[in-house]
Amino acid sequence: METLRDVLDAAARGVFPLDDGGTTVVPQMSPRDAGVLAFTAHSVVFTDEDPAWVHGELRRAGCDPLSASMNPRFLSALMARTGRTAETIDAMLVGSPLPGEPSVRLREIEDRSHPRIRYARRRRDEVRVWAADGGVLVTGRGIGGRLEVSVEVDGPVRHRGLGRLLVTAARQLAGEPVWAQVAPGNARSIRAFQAAGYVPVGAEILLTAS
Repeated sequence: METLRDVLDAAARGVFPLDDGGTTVVPQMSPRDAGVLAFTAHSVVFTDEDPAWVHGELRRAGCDPLSASMNPRFLSALMARTGRTAETIDAMLVGSPLPGEPSVRLREIEDRSHPRIRYARRRRDEVRVWAADGGVLVTGRGIGGRLEVSVEVDGPVRHRGLGRLLVTAARQLAGEPVWAQVAPGNARSIRAFQAAGYVPVGAEILLTAS
């Protein structure tokens, strides 16, 4: 059986589900993470719910099948069924590992009580956090065990390219593809990731336990 990790690893290589307008349902790989991935003309729902129920609710969404998996009616039904909540639908980007050393000086934060570490550990495993002059870089294992990155840049040093340097550094620190989830309205962040060589591959929504 194809797993969520199989889907993600293939997408990182540029190999996507068949663009047939269908939806694939795969089991969760972690009790923490359920949700939906939308690729071009194909979606993947990762949940431990009955696949027959999922496909039935998709048909009841009453919209174009290509958009049914991200339709509010289907997502509301999925959240009600699973007792989960969601924040937003994100753009999903991935960057391949890069050789060389980061061009920005980083200091790894070991203090497990640091607020960025506490926040990240609610969503990811194996969290690591680095501080830079004016910013923070966070990596950790998210859905399907993939390596995910997020960054935070202080207000006084924004618009100077630090975000791009930090997300580039994530690719240099990793020996595997690095994933990012960015709200579509956050155009500044999307531009920073694209400038650092990350490629948009789809959309996703993560459902978390209430």
